[in-house]
Amino acid sequence: MKRALLWATAVLVVLLYAFPFLYLVLTSLKPPVDAIAVPPSVLPHRFSLDNYAEALRREGVAASFVNSVTTAAITTALSMALAIPAAWGITRYRTRAGRALLAGSLLVRMTPAVAVGVPLVGIMGSLGLSDTPTGLALAQTTVALPLAIWLLASFFESVPREIEEAALVDGCSRPRALLSVILPVVSGGAAVAAIFAFLASWNEFLFALLLTSLRSQTTPLAIANLQTQFGLDWGPMTALATLYSLPAVVLTLLLQRRIVAGLSLGAVKG
Repeated sequence: MKRALLWATAVLVVLLYAFPFLYLVLTSLKPPVDAIAVPPSVLPHRFSLDNYAEALRREGVAASFVNSVTTAAITTALSMALAIPAAWGITRYRTRAGRALLAGSLLVRMTPAVAVGVPLVGIMGSLGLSDTPTGLALAQTTVALPLAIWLLASFFESVPREIEEAALVDGCSRPRALLSVILPVVSGGAAVAAIFAFLASWNEFLFALLLTSLRSQTTPLAIANLQTQFGLDWGPMTALATLYSLPAVVLTLLLQRRIVAGLSLGAVKG
């Protein structure tokens, strides 16, 4: 009885959590007229792909997908390249500076994005990186990097120090030991940090709004710009939002075992 009640509660929570996304998908499959009907209906009276065709025909939508992928890839690569040595140094040397860096990364994570975004507009303009994927990726790294450092620090903390010492005795330098011995041990945790860095960039809106205009506009901005003279164009907007959600959903489903394994690794100190 208790088990059945537990399962029923779990199913109810999942349905409540998934309903907004399910409603998004169902709205995208309605004919354009039904998508803006008042009062709205949950289920389509007739399934149609007209909203998807209309969304993909809009100018700049295809380019926005390319910009989103490019920006997210640069952000993820840059965040991991900086977070791995930073987290490893913090956990291995345990200096005051390292602890201050870890606390500082938490403070940066707590800082409102708009407080960072406004100065970044001037900085990227002076560097000639306004309205470029590189400039946007650098800005988004300020959000993704602190989280990656915190995650990786907990993962490195779980690796016994004896593994690194054995590698040093065998003739490895510290960087070589990190890359060849320690990093493969925490590969699940590194994958988790990379996924979260990717999603932080993929879902980011404010920096894209402040730092891009036309050439480097990402898909979240393209979705927000789907309007007509009468208001929001709900049909194409929900269709484009559904398409944009699919890579994140598929990536999470494909790597869910690695995500769970990585989070479990960081939860237990070896």
